[in-house]
Amino acid sequence: MTKTKELKARLEEIKKVAAALKHYKPDLQEAAALDAGFPIKITSIEVDLAVQHLQTMEEEIAWIVKGEPYGTVATIFPYDAPVVVLARLGGSALLMGNQLRFSLSSHTPRTAAILAKICKSFESLEPVVDQDNREFGRRCVASEDIRVLFISGALAVGEVYRQQYQAFDKLFFAGPGGMPAAIVFEDANIQAASRFIARRAFINGGQYCTTIKKAFIHSSHYQTVRDQILDAVQSLKVGDPFDPGTDIGPIRVARTRSIIQNALKQCSAARLLYGAIEGETVLPLVLETENQKIPDLELFGPFLILKPFDDADKAVQELIETRYGFLLNFFGSPSDEAKELFHSQFGMVYDNPDFTFTPLRLAFGGKKDSGWILERQGDQWIERDGAFLYTKELTRIFHEN
Repeated sequence: MTKTKELKARLEEIKKVAAALKHYKPDLQEAAALDAGFPIKITSIEVDLAVQHLQTMEEEIAWIVKGEPYGTVATIFPYDAPVVVLARLGGSALLMGNQLRFSLSSHTPRTAAILAKICKSFESLEPVVDQDNREFGRRCVASEDIRVLFISGALAVGEVYRQQYQAFDKLFFAGPGGMPAAIVFEDANIQAASRFIARRAFINGGQYCTTIKKAFIHSSHYQTVRDQILDAVQSLKVGDPFDPGTDIGPIRVARTRSIIQNALKQCSAARLLYGAIEGETVLPLVLETENQKIPDLELFGPFLILKPFDDADKAVQELIETRYGFLLNFFGSPSDEAKELFHSQFGMVYDNPDFTFTPLRLAFGGKKDSGWILERQGDQWIERDGAFLYTKELTRIFHEN
């Protein structure tokens, strides 16, 4: 079979995966609601985004024309947005002609069963079910078939796999997002900033690694932005995940609730403006602080802390003094020096963004403790960090020694 025919066959297979996800959309909605409390309207949008992404993989053909597949790519899906991960990572793996072997979070057994059912129909997708994720990871290290491994989790998880990097040709570690931030400068469009911060802090109960956890706001706009955020947050519907109008369902993963409770303790000097924890029901938490430095936390869930600033340089400096160089959003016009600092310290930097769900073809990845990539190039190993594009990374380009 010629390369052109092979590529056409792979694109057809990818579109069949998209069709299968669309077919099982109601089942995936029900499973996500039961597993993790995710609202059915959120899972509906995730599936729609995944389907659209897979149906348009032709857009990425230019990235693979000069490369070869690695072989088998392996990963453990997180409990949030597994369908989106399947589309981004699976679509990229299949486009280049790789296999994708994956396990799923123990927090989402119903979702795992449905995705396994979908993927077992495709030779290039290898779901692994009923296997502890630690054991899955150990087997990935031991397997000569696995050439690329994507792993995510706490820093300690990354260090475990770093010690085993020579088992692979490429190793990705997606570390903690920390507290993704937004900063609103004096010349910002404050309505656009307020709208974006409110929706990106609390979409799906803040249970995406890219959701905003802290916002620095110029003092001239602080009260207005704070009030607009609070108005938006108070309009969110919290409750039954099967209700089509629900924005935030119950936080069913106990570890996430524990992380939120710890964040409240760590930020005890801040003032709670809105929200509460009532068992699995977590009303979106909005806090504010003025003179205290915000703790540098690994945070997940519906939590946002606001802070006013007068001196833009000092605010920028505080933002970059984090272990987690994952994501920063800015509104208005930072200085050229500030922009340079942002891009040097964070893997993803969004300039006056305006979206609800992060577009799936944006580059993804962090710096510092938020992630790294180890790659074999000939007899050498190269370490790098920052945002990457999945299809480009799953295309093997041979480097001369």
